[in-house]
Amino acid sequence: MRKAVIAIDSFKGSLSSLEAGEAAREGILRVYPKAETVVLPLADGGEGTVAALAEGLGGSLERITVTGPLGEPVSSVYGITDTGDGGRMAVLEIAQAAGLPLVPEEKRNPLVTTTYGVGEIIRDAIGKGCRRFLAGIGGSATNDGGIGMLQALGFEFLDRQGRRVCAGAHGLRDLAAIRTDRAMPELRDCVFRIACDVTNPLCGALGSSAVYGPQKGAAPEMITAMDAWMQKYADLTARVLPGVRADAPGAGAAGGLGFAFQSYLGAELAPGASLVLEETGFQDHLDGADLVLTGEGRMDGQTAMGKAPVGAAHLAKTHEIPVLAFCGSAAPEASVCHKAGIDAYFPILRTVMTLEDAMDRENAFKNMADTVEQVMRVWRLREETRNDNRSV
Repeated sequence: MRKAVIAIDSFKGSLSSLEAGEAAREGILRVYPKAETVVLPLADGGEGTVAALAEGLGGSLERITVTGPLGEPVSSVYGITDTGDGGRMAVLEIAQAAGLPLVPEEKRNPLVTTTYGVGEIIRDAIGKGCRRFLAGIGGSATNDGGIGMLQALGFEFLDRQGRRVCAGAHGLRDLAAIRTDRAMPELRDCVFRIACDVTNPLCGALGSSAVYGPQKGAAPEMITAMDAWMQKYADLTARVLPGVRADAPGAGAAGGLGFAFQSYLGAELAPGASLVLEETGFQDHLDGADLVLTGEGRMDGQTAMGKAPVGAAHLAKTHEIPVLAFCGSAAPEASVCHKAGIDAYFPILRTVMTLEDAMDRENAFKNMADTVEQVMRVWRLREETRNDNRSV
């Protein structure tokens, strides 16, 4: 083997994406010491995306205090990387500022939770020179249509008395007018790409309130009201920004945050794994590759439904490159991944051990390297057998 491209999603709580990749590289080089190995970060736009891209692209992590979903200060982290053309890109996960885990279960109430902190992260990144943004949009505790984020960026959402509306979905209830003239002027130069794996519209039976409201603490009667308020918000937005679509795929993501990104910030919404693979130049590195290694902490039926390892496999298959996956554990239904482009997968546990021991970073690194080494020994035997057959 001359070249292998390695892109493995993080083993959450154990190995980062790049640590998993470096362990796989070690296993390959034990068998093929002269092979070219390219290790790239892999994520799907959810938890771990900031760390993967910041580390994998040689960027930095920025820690700031922003307004949390309940209006209280929370510490958030986002990444900044160079874009290669003299610019800077911010990588953020909206859950860092508006995520459901930030709200105790007994306090979950989409009538009051806000996305204001997401806008504060964007504003901070703009102040540090970022004009490109990649944002993972999953896991929100909110259903405010993104108006909290937009307020932090200078957009005005007013009630009938011309006062700023309150936080949360209650702000949509009181909304009577929208002003865009005081939004940050730098936004005109910004490009937003949003990692979004859902296609829900903003309103209706498949909209943000009906589908995701219950997990955020919404009672049935609350859902009906919020959906009506969201429709009013969409109608008012259409008067200010003609041509916006409340039924656009992904508009209902993250309690309507998808709609806010699309309508007010001109964002592109796309599957998270695809965006990350594009940003890392994964496809460019496939030229001349003999093998792609990918994987994640647990492989199951969900893996085949567009998660990051399958995204990598799809691109590899366009180049007719074999794909092997490595995981901490594999569910019985993980075999569906074969139809999604993963030729074979291998759990890395080498012996019976506790979950705590299995997730220990040192143990996981060794298990990954040792398992990849053994698979590479079979791969080398396969190559040697082919060469012997050709020489006969």
